[in-house]
Amino acid sequence: MPANLTPQYLEAEQRYREAQTLQEKLSALKEMLATIPKHKGTEKLQADIKRRIARLKDELEKKKKQKRGFTLYVEREGAGQVTLVGGPNVGKSQLLTAVTHATPEVADYPFTTRVPQPGMMTYQDVQIQLVDLPPICAEYMESWVPGLIRNADAVLLLFDLSASDPLEQIENVREQLYQRKIKLIAQSPAESQSLSIAHKRTLLVGNKVDLPEAMENLKIVNELYSRTFPFLAISAKTGEGLEMLKEMVFRLLNIVRVYSKPPGHKAEFDRPFILKKGSNLLDFAKAVHKDFAEKLKFARVWGAEKFDGQRINRDYILMDGDVIELHI
Repeated sequence: MPANLTPQYLEAEQRYREAQTLQEKLSALKEMLATIPKHKGTEKLQADIKRRIARLKDELEKKKKQKRGFTLYVEREGAGQVTLVGGPNVGKSQLLTAVTHATPEVADYPFTTRVPQPGMMTYQDVQIQLVDLPPICAEYMESWVPGLIRNADAVLLLFDLSASDPLEQIENVREQLYQRKIKLIAQSPAESQSLSIAHKRTLLVGNKVDLPEAMENLKIVNELYSRTFPFLAISAKTGEGLEMLKEMVFRLLNIVRVYSKPPGHKAEFDRPFILKKGSNLLDFAKAVHKDFAEKLKFARVWGAEKFDGQRINRDYILMDGDVIELHI
């Protein structure tokens, strides 16, 4: 029986291959086990994943007892996890405070952030986890920072638009991460790219656009990077650009929201299912219930580009905002 592995499983498997720490590997394996289709054709693969999870747990326990090394891990929440990276004093903590309910320490001196600070940002009907990290610079970087970036879904690279060196800020962060086998990119990587390097979809965010010095730098950065990365200018202090930031972060995650409509009932708009772009009807059926994919007779869709209640095939590619009625 073919395995019919889902996009979510394949993405977790890719994250496992790229993982550099035991905790990252364990997190990816758990996600692989949670997203693998449960049928006879995957029984051996499920057993192998469980064995690897057990071995990693033993290794982690031994390391704890030996008190060797130091690492930090942020449990994933919401529709996706996005890390905030940048040099000292670019306003990462201020941005986290402005768009979430988190309360990190915010100060005008560098290296205020010493540990990861997560917060949940609301975009329409979904929650996205932002994680503020300590500064990245050539002089010093916390050893556990690359692991958190590697394990995240995407990156916001913040820089100070009012500073005299915004281009240097951007390139310093890119270079420091690349030295640690993390490449910041605009689009999802091609399959042929090296598995030893973690490719992270990135949004460039120029902060402090409210300051007079920022306007000239804004033109320069836009001219040099607009074809390389998506770019947005904001002010975490005044709130300028923050609503657009939320929308761009959602797009950066490459996900779609799909709503269930039980036959004979209204659509459940209060609880969207979050799936990767490119997922099909069978992926949605599995997300609703592990047995629905095999039992599915047919389905209907309501969406912007479809006739209301149009009947769809099992390989129908889901669109953001689709309402799906499954008939079992």
